[in-house]
Amino acid sequence: MSEQEKPSRLPGILKAAFKHLWLAVAGVALVAALAFWPLLSNSPVDYADIEDHFKYGSIGSEPVNGIPYWIWKVLPDMFRVNLPGEGGYASLGFLYEPGKTMPVGFSRRKNFIERVGLNCAVCHTGTFRETPESERHLVTAMPANNLNLQGYINFLSAAALDARFNPKDMMPAIEKAGGNLNFIEKLIYRYLAIPRTRDALINQRSAFAFFNRQPEWGVGRVDTFNPYKAVQFHFPMAKLPDSEIIGVADLPSIWNQKPRQGMQLHWDGDNTLVEERNKSAALGAGVTPTSIDLDRIKRVEDWIWELPASSYPYAINEQLASAGERIYQNTCASCHAFGGAQVGKVVPVEDIGTDRHRLDSYTYEMLSNQNTLFAGYPWRFQHFRKTDGYANLPLDGLWLRAPYLHNGSVPTLRDLLEKPDSRPKQFYRGYDVFDQKKVGFVSDVPAENGRNFFKFDTALPGNGNSGHLYGTDLSPEEKDALVEYMKKL
Repeated sequence: MSEQEKPSRLPGILKAAFKHLWLAVAGVALVAALAFWPLLSNSPVDYADIEDHFKYGSIGSEPVNGIPYWIWKVLPDMFRVNLPGEGGYASLGFLYEPGKTMPVGFSRRKNFIERVGLNCAVCHTGTFRETPESERHLVTAMPANNLNLQGYINFLSAAALDARFNPKDMMPAIEKAGGNLNFIEKLIYRYLAIPRTRDALINQRSAFAFFNRQPEWGVGRVDTFNPYKAVQFHFPMAKLPDSEIIGVADLPSIWNQKPRQGMQLHWDGDNTLVEERNKSAALGAGVTPTSIDLDRIKRVEDWIWELPASSYPYAINEQLASAGERIYQNTCASCHAFGGAQVGKVVPVEDIGTDRHRLDSYTYEMLSNQNTLFAGYPWRFQHFRKTDGYANLPLDGLWLRAPYLHNGSVPTLRDLLEKPDSRPKQFYRGYDVFDQKKVGFVSDVPAENGRNFFKFDTALPGNGNSGHLYGTDLSPEEKDALVEYMKKL
């Protein structure tokens, strides 16, 4: 057979070579996909238990406004001088449960790298104790009576301005803290995460410069709408009058939402749709219109829809409470009991007489901008309205909602039944020992175990304790009976 007649083996060799090459490339691609998929995925940490989901699950705050986990982890050690005391984030009133690596109200989500964000529980989980020596009880859906949210924001700002907020100093701190980053994660942290987080926190500090024009928020309070104006809508905050800049209010409870549907919600009654109010609150926790996690927020909404308020855990004088119930029905029920003629309706501020700063901070300009959010989606905001006063709220679980009035300016129920001139002018917030006689938290203790509590001054703008004169003309005995009954609400 001639050379030309011999069948060529070259095509077969090439075919086999290409086959092996393809297999090799596919294998490398598969290994790469398995290696880098955790970096490229957008996956939150999920919890089967609904209460754990509420405390630690994502609502969508991490992808845009979240802090890379290992940066967040090392901040308290690297910049402890900017914290109010020992204990890291706990010194700002964040609550830790045994065995948990993050406080209640913080969630984690993998988005290229693992990030930390806030959720509903950060503002709606608190604690109480019977005595200073007693076990601390953690209650979900109650106001976060320990939380110093403004202190947390200020801490992040101060850390970002520190010269040590750079890869050279932070990478060793991350490694020391247990951050076993792979090669790609190290590159991301060194060249992207650390410098961009620092820039973002400095920009946030600039946006929140209006803090300097406000009295300190203190513990258990938040300015609901001025951060919206600054961050979401880029209002010229420096040009706004003082009457619009001060809008700090007490954090509310969020249990038992079903009977609240259709009532005028928020302190000033500016919305009547529970779901819309919830999305608005999520934006305040760092969610954006593009990052909101509707499914996981819906889990929380379904849970709090019929979640009962926590029952009063201590002894009640039933005979005294029975006398107080009659007073309550005659004096309070029409405005504060479910089914009452005026419950969930707004009382003009001139009639209620309470501090008007929170009302005035929510302007028509804010309203107009707010109703553009989620444009193009079925859940676009369209129920916000400007009102002229404050809403009559149902009083379920009232014993855990101290201090009282919309701005938290009256420490106990018994104090609220006194004329404004006789209410405490100054008191301390943040101590969680419960006052069973007056119903509220003990408010004359300035510090405990090295932790200083917040001194609340009712003379400062936005902190006034005037108004709500209902029940102030009762006799001392009638007031005691009324307070005893309201423990049962």
